[in-house]
Amino acid sequence: LWLSGPGRKQALNYQFLADVIDELAAITPGPFIHIGGDEAQSTTPTDYATFEGNELPIVAAAGKTAMGWHDVTSVNPPTSFVAQFWGTDTTDPSVAAAAARGNKVIMSPAVKAYLDMKYTEATKLGQDWAALIEVKDAYGWDPGNYLQGVTGNSVLGVEGPIWSETLLNMANIEYMAFPRLPALAELGWSPESTHNWNSFRVRLGNQGPRWTVEGMNFFASPQVPWAPGTVGGVD
Repeated sequence: LWLSGPGRKQALNYQFLADVIDELAAITPGPFIHIGGDEAQSTTPTDYATFEGNELPIVAAAGKTAMGWHDVTSVNPPTSFVAQFWGTDTTDPSVAAAAARGNKVIMSPAVKAYLDMKYTEATKLGQDWAALIEVKDAYGWDPGNYLQGVTGNSVLGVEGPIWSETLLNMANIEYMAFPRLPALAELGWSPESTHNWNSFRVRLGNQGPRWTVEGMNFFASPQVPWAPGTVGGVD
């Protein structure tokens, strides 16, 4: 098929996109491919909808389920699309409408789940554009009832993203992930009725000596009663 002008350029762009997604699908054992979809402020709503309308079928044709940031819900994607909520508010009409239609949502609110956020103002690593997230903050929310209109079976799971603009090595990554990653894991892997901060902080503190022996560089939060033998890391 020979096309000239803008039509040919568009066709080549989507062919390139299909080639990339096909290659990703071939090396990815899981059922999902994350297509991003946020921070497209310079793209008009019409162009954004057109692009996603072409991209989503390409992912499906590659035999994968598309997931992406919750911004994609603005174009009414098929119900197979999995939205990942990163927002800083507890309401988002577009995501709630998608959940009502049957789309699943992964909860990653930046003010609770972003592992690259600083713990306190004194933390050297990380960022603070969303929030300061101490361990109690990371633990003290319910993914199944956090976002209005997105509850119960609409919530597929929880993810703790960690962005690396300020992180240079594995020690930096460990410091930002631990001990908040175990907090998020407990929220995602156990019923909300079992979540109790006072119980969790003690159980978390008991991991301190083990992490110390393993050489893990973790934040020894003052909110946690660390067991004897715990030596925290440095940022």
